Amino acid sequence: MSKVQAVIAPSLLAADFGCLAQEAQKVLDMGADTLHVDVMDGHFVPNMSIGAPVVKCLRKHLPNAFLDCHLMVSDPEKWVVDFAKAGASNYTFHVEAHNDPAALIDKIHSLGMKAGVALKPATPVESVLPFAEKADLILIMTVEPGFGGQSFMGSVMPKVKTLREKFPLLNVQVDGGLGLGETVETAAAAGANVIVAGTSVFASSDPAAVILGLRNAVNSRM
Repeated sequence: MSKVQAVIAPSLLAADFGCLAQEAQKVLDMGADTLHVDVMDGHFVPNMSIGAPVVKCLRKHLPNAFLDCHLMVSDPEKWVVDFAKAGASNYTFHVEAHNDPAALIDKIHSLGMKAGVALKPATPVESVLPFAEKADLILIMTVEPGFGGQSFMGSVMPKVKTLREKFPLLNVQVDGGLGLGETVETAAAAGANVIVAGTSVFASSDPAAVILGLRNAVNSRM
């Protein structure tokens, strides 16, 4: 592959948890590439959400879906085996929460999952450069992790640009406050190709149009 492609990942944090499998299937049918699963422990971030048991249920109902799990937890190594057994496709942990990210990437890979590394808005991009090529994706948070519905922080785009310039084929993910228009255009221009979008997809009267619009915004820049 000579260049990266758009990957649109609706965030299930914005879905109706009372019918989560149906909500997930709906956006997949409307063109989503992956499903972004936000996992919070109430320690690393002040909110709590879902864990491996819910991922296991999603896998049962969605056997072919790519479950992109974003662990906002204080001890990410503790949960790797549980999520692998549950059927997670990708396990993204925060660089701020582990003292040997390269080793944790290896452990995630050894259990058959792809590995991602996330950075909070205030974390320098230099913290992930030594092992960016080992990871399958780097997630640049465009809001403070832990809450949905926040406003997009364009101030972190230099980190996206740095990653794209140094690693042309790396999957660079952005998460937080993204939707059609200025936010996705700004992220795509900086080099992001994996777009996590929650409220803008699930609250839309036409999610398929939003997903297509996000994809077109990225692919027009790649």
